[in-house]
Amino acid sequence: MLVRVIRLVDKTGNAVLKLVLAETSLLAQGLHVFVSTIGRIVTIVLYVVGRPVWWLFQQLWKSVNRTARTAAQQSSKTATQTIRSGMARRAARAEIQASVTEDPLRVQNRILSAGFVVLLMILGGVVLWATRPQTTSPQVNPGTSPLLASTDDSTIPDTVALSTQVPTATPLPNVLQARGSIAYVVRERGQDDLWAINIGSPNPIRITNSPSDERDPSWSPDGRRLAYASRQDGNWELYVYDLPSGQTVRLTYELSFQGAPRWSPDTASPYLVYESYQGENLDIYLVPADGSQAPLRVTDHPAPDFSPSWSPGGRSIAFVSWRDGNQDIFLFSLDDPRDSASVNLTQTPGLDENYPAWSPDGRLLAYSAVDQGIEKVFVLAANEPGASPQVIARGRAPSWSPDGTSLIYAVDSVGGTQLVATPYQQTGISTLVIGTNFAASNPVWSGQPLPAALVTSGGLASGVPQALFIEQEARQSDGLYRLGALESVEAPIPNLSDRVNDSFNALRRRTNQVAAWDFLGRLEDAFWRIDRPVQPGEERRNWLMTGRAFAIDRQLIRGFPPQVEVVKEDGELDTRWRIYVRVNEDSQDGQFGEPLRRMPWDFLSRESGDLDAYNAGGRLRNQVPTGYYIDFTRLALDYGWESIPTGTDWRANQFSINYWLFRAATDLTWEQAMLELYTRDQLGGFVATPTPQPG
Repeated sequence: MLVRVIRLVDKTGNAVLKLVLAETSLLAQGLHVFVSTIGRIVTIVLYVVGRPVWWLFQQLWKSVNRTARTAAQQSSKTATQTIRSGMARRAARAEIQASVTEDPLRVQNRILSAGFVVLLMILGGVVLWATRPQTTSPQVNPGTSPLLASTDDSTIPDTVALSTQVPTATPLPNVLQARGSIAYVVRERGQDDLWAINIGSPNPIRITNSPSDERDPSWSPDGRRLAYASRQDGNWELYVYDLPSGQTVRLTYELSFQGAPRWSPDTASPYLVYESYQGENLDIYLVPADGSQAPLRVTDHPAPDFSPSWSPGGRSIAFVSWRDGNQDIFLFSLDDPRDSASVNLTQTPGLDENYPAWSPDGRLLAYSAVDQGIEKVFVLAANEPGASPQVIARGRAPSWSPDGTSLIYAVDSVGGTQLVATPYQQTGISTLVIGTNFAASNPVWSGQPLPAALVTSGGLASGVPQALFIEQEARQSDGLYRLGALESVEAPIPNLSDRVNDSFNALRRRTNQVAAWDFLGRLEDAFWRIDRPVQPGEERRNWLMTGRAFAIDRQLIRGFPPQVEVVKEDGELDTRWRIYVRVNEDSQDGQFGEPLRRMPWDFLSRESGDLDAYNAGGRLRNQVPTGYYIDFTRLALDYGWESIPTGTDWRANQFSINYWLFRAATDLTWEQAMLELYTRDQLGGFVATPTPQPG
């Protein structure tokens, strides 16, 4: 009996010991699996956070992993030695095995469950960390607001500053460290106004708001005054706006055109250099900034001279001229004040340079030109005529920062213009200063901030009408749009789609006002019926069929002088034409329009027997026409009408030149525009139809 009791106790003890050792082994193995799993997850997180932390965790994970494996191996070895320790234990092996077969799974499940919970907690922590509230400046829309937040904390009340921790202002990038302010031009609903903004501020301020145009801003050397050109008194004159006092003074009193003023560097008795059209010639003039003396003529070449810029040293004036047969930048020296001694700086027959701007040290000139269909900003040494310029960026109308380390320029995009600053031979990246939803141009940079009173006032209210026209639209019972009549217009079919006829009528009235004659009162074409046959080489899917296009009289390029001048504009992807309409001959006194600065294209040269001109589809004129013109292409765009690009074969195919065509597509394709007037069945073969699939 005693022996049986001893054997029973021995079996029970061995069973308990094996169970404990087995659980220890399984626990160690589970710990190894758990540590390995968590280690991989945490390793990924730490790898993202940083490689140094990743290396440290690798060492820790290896140590834990080795410990877990050692524990598992030691436990297994101990269990094996114990099991083999006696005959009694071998006799009880089957019983013990049966009693512990399910326990490792339970232990492993518990370990995995606990590990899964811990894993979820770690992942939740990572998500919370990644999505925690940010303390940096919010993102802004580059199309409507500046990229940089204001760095001016002077408006924070003292009580708030003492009781609440004020976040650190976002530092200005290197490209804007010169600070100061920017003045620029915005064209909004057919009107040019001057705006200004402090560097680093999100709030642009309207400087002018008269019903007439204001443009060509230029800062005085001390940054207190802004000169500009405006026709607010009936014709283009020069004005000077004093920012601290808010007073504006008219500087010139001529019936002719005056524009593009730029200050001399002399702060004691400053002058303004500008362009003026007198005696049927566009030349460079000087006038004291206080108007104390009569203007002084600088250039007298028969070719147009315009867009002047005064050097910081005060002894040179850069300007643009056509005197060598193409649009180049010239230098006039006040030390040798003979126009014939002016030097051609750029000497590039293939480029038409414009908007020269001196660097603050007077060693460099920045300017812009269209190169291979792209507007680019260039920089050239002022003492190296004919040297190869440095390409800075894509853009136009550059201006230097006050310290000469950066350039600001305009970059047009879909739906607006951005003013961008780029470093010049310095570290840093291009930075958006301000973006507008409208066309903008002519940024100029002053080292002085805007007066506090002007900033506080918020600037002038808008003087622009809410809308240039209101389109009255009506659908028929079938859902299609009707054709609307054009007001007393002579055309084969004087109708347009009801969705665009009101904008055309408004454009016609405005053109009549600024050109002093009814340019759009007679059209070569308006609406085309869908069954109209086309001429050989003419586009079959013509926009005139959509009721969203019109054609001016293409014969207006003939005459002495022609009533229409056409300028060729090669874009990056296509070629278009810019139409200039000559002001009524009885109104060529400066009250309407302005002189031409660009050389028109001569289509009639194809008929002159010149083989090169015939093959090229024409050639440039020999000289810029005299007189006053309006930019009809820009005016039409104000009302939603754009020029139509040429066909790829326009040089050989006269029906695809398209300088006479304008359309109001409103982001519609030709097919979409047609489906506003016709059903798909009525269009027949004009639209794509689904290809029947075999059954």
